[in-house]
Amino acid sequence: MLVQTVKTSLPLARRARQSHFSVMSESQQRRSGFGGDVKPHAYDPMTQPELFEGVLARRIVAFLIDLIVISVPLIFLAIFLFVFGLVTLGLGWFLFVFYGPVAVIWALAYYGLTFGSPASATIGMRMVDLEMRTWYGAPCYFVLGAVHAIGYWLTVSFLTPFILLVGLVNDRRRLAHDMLLGTIVINNAERASLLRNAARSF
Repeated sequence: MLVQTVKTSLPLARRARQSHFSVMSESQQRRSGFGGDVKPHAYDPMTQPELFEGVLARRIVAFLIDLIVISVPLIFLAIFLFVFGLVTLGLGWFLFVFYGPVAVIWALAYYGLTFGSPASATIGMRMVDLEMRTWYGAPCYFVLGAVHAIGYWLTVSFLTPFILLVGLVNDRRRLAHDMLLGTIVINNAERASLLRNAARSF
Protein backbone atom coordinates (compact mmCIF):
# COMPACT_ATOMS: atom_id res chain seq x y z
CA MET A 1 0.00 0.00 0.00
CA LEU A 2 2.84 2.33 0.87
CA VAL A 3 4.61 1.54 -2.40
CA GLN A 4 1.44 2.27 -4.36
CA THR A 5 1.04 5.63 -2.58
CA VAL A 6 4.63 6.58 -3.40
CA LYS A 7 4.16 5.61 -7.06
CA THR A 8 0.98 7.71 -7.24
CA SER A 9 2.59 10.74 -5.62
CA LEU A 10 5.60 10.77 -7.97
CA PRO A 11 3.64 11.67 -11.16
CA LEU A 12 1.68 14.26 -9.21
CA ALA A 13 4.87 15.86 -7.94
CA ARG A 14 6.35 15.80 -11.46
CA ARG A 15 3.27 17.48 -12.93
CA ALA A 16 3.34 20.09 -10.16
CA ARG A 17 6.98 20.91 -10.89
CA GLN A 18 6.27 21.14 -14.65
CA SER A 19 3.30 23.42 -14.00
CA HIS A 20 5.40 25.58 -11.68
CA PHE A 21 8.21 25.96 -14.19
CA SER A 22 5.80 26.67 -17.05
CA VAL A 23 4.19 29.45 -14.99
CA MET A 24 7.63 30.80 -14.10
CA SER A 25 8.64 30.67 -17.74
CA GLU A 26 5.54 32.60 -18.86
CA SER A 27 5.97 35.25 -16.19
CA GLN A 28 9.65 35.66 -17.02
CA GLN A 29 8.76 36.02 -20.69
CA ARG A 30 6.24 38.71 -19.89
CA ARG A 31 8.78 40.61 -17.79
CA SER A 32 11.50 40.28 -20.41
CA GLY A 33 9.16 41.23 -23.26
CA PHE A 34 9.71 37.99 -25.21
CA GLY A 35 6.43 36.30 -24.38
CA GLY A 36 4.86 36.83 -27.77
CA ASP A 37 3.66 40.34 -26.89
CA VAL A 38 5.76 42.03 -29.58
CA LYS A 39 3.82 45.04 -30.80
CA PRO A 40 3.07 45.22 -34.53
CA HIS A 41 3.94 48.16 -36.75
CA ALA A 42 1.34 50.89 -36.39
CA TYR A 43 1.97 52.42 -39.81
CA ASP A 44 1.56 50.47 -43.03
CA PRO A 45 2.88 52.03 -46.25
CA MET A 46 0.47 49.88 -48.29
CA THR A 47 -2.71 51.09 -46.58
CA GLN A 48 -1.40 54.50 -45.40
CA PRO A 49 0.86 55.78 -48.19
CA GLU A 50 0.08 59.39 -47.28
CA LEU A 51 2.16 58.99 -44.11
CA PHE A 52 5.34 58.32 -46.08
CA GLU A 53 4.97 60.47 -49.19
CA GLY A 54 7.92 62.87 -49.59
CA VAL A 55 9.29 62.10 -46.11
CA LEU A 56 12.95 61.60 -47.07
CA ALA A 57 13.29 64.86 -49.03
CA ARG A 58 11.64 66.94 -46.32
CA ARG A 59 13.66 65.15 -43.67
CA ILE A 60 16.81 66.53 -45.29
CA VAL A 61 15.36 70.04 -45.19
CA ALA A 62 14.41 69.55 -41.54
CA PHE A 63 17.95 68.42 -40.71
CA LEU A 64 19.44 71.57 -42.28
CA ILE A 65 17.02 73.79 -40.35
CA ASP A 66 17.87 72.02 -37.10
CA LEU A 67 21.57 72.38 -37.86
CA ILE A 68 21.09 76.15 -38.16
CA VAL A 69 19.04 76.32 -34.96
CA ILE A 70 21.73 74.42 -33.06
CA SER A 71 24.64 76.33 -34.61
CA VAL A 72 23.43 79.91 -34.06
CA PRO A 73 23.67 79.87 -30.22
CA LEU A 74 27.06 78.15 -30.45
CA ILE A 75 28.34 80.83 -32.84
CA PHE A 76 27.22 83.57 -30.46
CA LEU A 77 28.87 81.73 -27.58
CA ALA A 78 32.13 81.49 -29.51
CA ILE A 79 32.03 85.23 -30.31
CA PHE A 80 31.34 86.02 -26.65
CA LEU A 81 34.26 83.88 -25.47
CA PHE A 82 36.57 85.48 -28.02
CA VAL A 83 35.64 89.01 -26.93
CA PHE A 84 35.81 87.99 -23.28
CA GLY A 85 39.31 86.69 -23.92
CA LEU A 86 40.35 90.04 -25.39
CA VAL A 87 38.97 91.91 -22.40
CA THR A 88 40.72 89.61 -19.94
CA LEU A 89 44.02 89.69 -21.87
CA GLY A 90 43.68 86.10 -23.03
CA LEU A 91 42.54 84.51 -19.76
CA GLY A 92 38.97 84.13 -20.97
CA TRP A 93 40.13 82.05 -23.93
CA PHE A 94 40.78 79.17 -21.58
CA LEU A 95 37.00 78.79 -21.43
CA PHE A 96 37.15 77.39 -24.96
CA VAL A 97 38.20 74.15 -23.28
CA PHE A 98 34.54 73.71 -22.31
CA TYR A 99 33.19 74.72 -25.71
CA GLY A 100 33.14 71.18 -27.13
CA PRO A 101 31.31 69.56 -24.17
CA VAL A 102 28.85 72.46 -24.07
CA ALA A 103 28.12 72.03 -27.78
CA VAL A 104 27.44 68.30 -27.32
CA ILE A 105 25.21 68.85 -24.29
CA TRP A 106 23.29 71.60 -26.08
CA ALA A 107 22.70 69.42 -29.16
CA LEU A 108 21.51 66.45 -27.09
CA ALA A 109 19.27 68.70 -24.98
CA TYR A 110 17.81 70.23 -28.15
CA TYR A 111 16.91 66.89 -29.69
CA GLY A 112 15.70 65.45 -26.40
CA LEU A 113 13.46 68.41 -25.58
CA THR A 114 12.03 68.85 -29.07
CA PHE A 115 11.42 65.16 -29.71
CA GLY A 116 9.99 64.86 -26.21
CA SER A 117 7.56 67.73 -26.80
CA PRO A 118 3.86 67.16 -27.60
CA ALA A 119 4.68 67.63 -31.30
CA SER A 120 7.20 64.74 -31.13
CA ALA A 121 9.33 66.63 -33.64
CA THR A 122 12.25 69.03 -33.85
CA ILE A 123 11.74 72.62 -34.95
CA GLY A 124 12.91 71.75 -38.44
CA MET A 125 10.56 68.79 -38.64
CA ARG A 126 7.61 70.91 -37.52
CA MET A 127 8.34 73.40 -40.28
CA VAL A 128 8.05 70.64 -42.91
CA ASP A 129 5.14 68.78 -41.26
CA LEU A 130 7.01 65.72 -39.98
CA GLU A 131 6.94 63.90 -36.68
CA MET A 132 8.75 60.94 -35.12
CA ARG A 133 7.01 58.00 -33.50
CA THR A 134 7.94 54.59 -32.20
CA TRP A 135 7.21 51.73 -34.58
CA TYR A 136 4.05 50.89 -32.60
CA GLY A 137 2.70 54.45 -32.73
CA ALA A 138 3.72 55.98 -29.39
CA PRO A 139 5.10 59.54 -29.29
CA CYS A 140 8.78 60.14 -28.71
CA TYR A 141 10.27 61.08 -25.31
CA PHE A 142 13.38 62.91 -24.09
CA VAL A 143 15.78 59.98 -23.72
CA LEU A 144 14.76 58.43 -27.04
CA GLY A 145 15.19 61.78 -28.79
CA ALA A 146 18.70 62.26 -27.39
CA VAL A 147 19.73 58.68 -28.17
CA HIS A 148 18.29 59.06 -31.68
CA ALA A 149 20.66 61.97 -32.30
CA ILE A 150 23.60 59.92 -31.00
CA GLY A 151 22.56 56.99 -33.19
CA TYR A 152 22.50 59.22 -36.26
CA TRP A 153 25.98 60.63 -35.71
CA LEU A 154 27.44 57.22 -34.88
CA THR A 155 26.02 55.49 -37.96
CA VAL A 156 27.09 58.32 -40.26
CA SER A 157 30.55 58.54 -38.67
CA PHE A 158 31.36 54.82 -38.71
CA LEU A 159 29.40 53.71 -41.78
CA THR A 160 29.83 56.89 -43.89
CA PRO A 161 26.91 59.04 -45.09
CA PHE A 162 26.14 56.36 -47.69
CA ILE A 163 24.32 54.52 -44.89
CA LEU A 164 21.53 57.06 -45.36
CA LEU A 165 20.71 55.36 -48.66
CA VAL A 166 19.02 52.67 -46.58
CA GLY A 167 15.98 54.93 -46.55
CA LEU A 168 15.56 54.40 -50.29
CA VAL A 169 15.27 50.61 -50.11
CA ASN A 170 12.52 50.12 -47.53
CA ASP A 171 8.84 51.00 -47.81
CA ARG A 172 8.69 52.90 -44.52
CA ARG A 173 11.64 55.13 -45.51
CA ARG A 174 13.44 54.35 -42.25
CA LEU A 175 17.15 55.04 -41.83
CA ALA A 176 19.57 52.66 -40.16
CA HIS A 177 19.39 54.35 -36.75
CA ASP A 178 15.58 54.40 -36.98
CA MET A 179 15.60 50.62 -37.33
CA LEU A 180 18.07 50.19 -34.48
CA LEU A 181 16.05 52.36 -32.10
CA GLY A 182 12.57 51.35 -33.22
CA THR A 183 11.52 54.79 -34.47
CA ILE A 184 9.83 55.99 -37.63
CA VAL A 185 9.43 59.45 -39.18
CA ILE A 186 6.10 60.15 -40.86
CA ASN A 187 3.99 63.03 -42.09
CA ASN A 188 2.03 64.64 -39.28
CA ALA A 189 -1.74 64.32 -39.10
CA GLU A 190 -2.45 67.61 -40.91
CA ARG A 191 -0.25 66.86 -43.91
CA ALA A 192 -1.37 63.25 -44.08
CA SER A 193 -4.98 64.40 -44.15
CA LEU A 194 -4.27 66.83 -46.99
CA LEU A 195 -2.51 64.16 -49.03
CA ARG A 196 -5.31 61.66 -48.36
CA ASN A 197 -7.98 64.14 -49.49
CA ALA A 198 -5.95 65.07 -52.57
CA ALA A 199 -5.62 61.40 -53.53
CA ARG A 200 -9.39 60.89 -53.19
CA SER A 201 -10.15 63.86 -55.42
CA PHE A 202 -8.38 62.23 -58.40
